[in-house]
Amino acid sequence: MKFHKLLPLLFLLCSFKSNDGSEEIVGMWFTQDKASKIQIFKHDNQYFGKIVWLKSPLINGKAIVDGKNPEEKLRSRAVLGLSIFNRFVFEGNNSWTKGEIYDVRTGRTVSGKLSLKNKNTLDVRGFLGNPIFGKTVTLIRAE
Repeated sequence: MKFHKLLPLLFLLCSFKSNDGSEEIVGMWFTQDKASKIQIFKHDNQYFGKIVWLKSPLINGKAIVDGKNPEEKLRSRAVLGLSIFNRFVFEGNNSWTKGEIYDVRTGRTVSGKLSLKNKNTLDVRGFLGNPIFGKTVTLIRAE
């Protein structure tokens, strides 16, 4: 068979994206208490998560703010829309690592690991230093 007859087949095969599982966490996730929803998205081969919904977005008629932030100038920013998962990298085996997690309740930023247990359950582990010295919470897919 001549090369020019194989060329369309070659283009077709190259156009398929490999499904390595790296984007399985992309989407909407409820926190354990269902008090907020986090949108996880991919940007430049890294994964991020931001708060896109709050069950109770207001206190005394005002938007909930990032009042525990260690940087005083950031304490007045709204929690809704805040990025809390930053720069995670897909490592294979349903695992995303090397990222950071911002905890709005404490104002702390810690190292993190995301582990997809099944298509609807995501374990989020935050830790300082070694992962064995951390805490895991479970997110449930919202879609």
